[in-house]
Amino acid sequence: MTLAILLAFASAFLLSLGLVTTQFGLRDVEPITGASISLPSFTLLFLLLSPIILQGEPVVPRGWPIFAGIGLVFPAMLTFLTFASNRALGPVITSTLGNLAPLFSVTLALIMLHEPPQLFQLIGLVVAVVGAVTVSLSRSPDLGHWRSFALLLPLGAALVRGVVPPVVKLGLQVWPSPLWACLIGYVSSSFVVLMVQRVRKGSVIAAVPWRGRRWFAITGICNGLSVLSLFAAVRHGPITLVAPLAAVYPLFTVLLTAIMLRNVRITAQIVAGTVMTVAGVALVLIG
Repeated sequence: MTLAILLAFASAFLLSLGLVTTQFGLRDVEPITGASISLPSFTLLFLLLSPIILQGEPVVPRGWPIFAGIGLVFPAMLTFLTFASNRALGPVITSTLGNLAPLFSVTLALIMLHEPPQLFQLIGLVVAVVGAVTVSLSRSPDLGHWRSFALLLPLGAALVRGVVPPVVKLGLQVWPSPLWACLIGYVSSSFVVLMVQRVRKGSVIAAVPWRGRRWFAITGICNGLSVLSLFAAVRHGPITLVAPLAAVYPLFTVLLTAIMLRNVRITAQIVAGTVMTVAGVALVLIG
């Protein structure tokens, strides 16, 4: 159980670190091109480590097309939306609003499965929404004059993050290996982002400064290791324990932003809204 707790916090920290390092990469590279660097970077690392990581994992050929199909959307689409949101709104607002993913999962369960939310979930929904509104109303001068429609970017990322896991769960019923699911999904997503880069720029190799390339490679590895840590945490502990702990990543983002991005001012309004959103999501997951 202790290992599951440590892995869940590691997943949250690595995801937050990836959001902050994205800011450094965006100084030299646009979001779509950054995605064509970050996803393949982790995919390559995963492939190199696969003989060790995947040792003893079952192989079910029927599951290949399922996870490959999921990879055409996730994490490729999520990466595009997150990077674009990070550029427009910064890492704190991106992480806070992106953390609303469980709310979409609960809503989907209510609509498709007719599962009414419990009391704690209803309270959590209200708290999380109020916290998100509090953050979204912030107009820190460090973020420039962003427009409200930019909020659709992190909300879109939250929608993808909330809808995809139930689909992945269906795939895992066919092939019960989260590690293989992650690898196949990343290979498929890497193909998507590289093809998008090829169509846009005429080459899959991004012609960008090495500084930006380095930062997006670091970002991709942080994000990928976050996913692997989360899978490992779920493997060693119950989801009811792991999910609320992993949902605290906006708090890590606030701390890392204050330390690493000194030009970004963290206001009391942003901190209050972030804490409320994390608390609300935790109530939804626990409920």
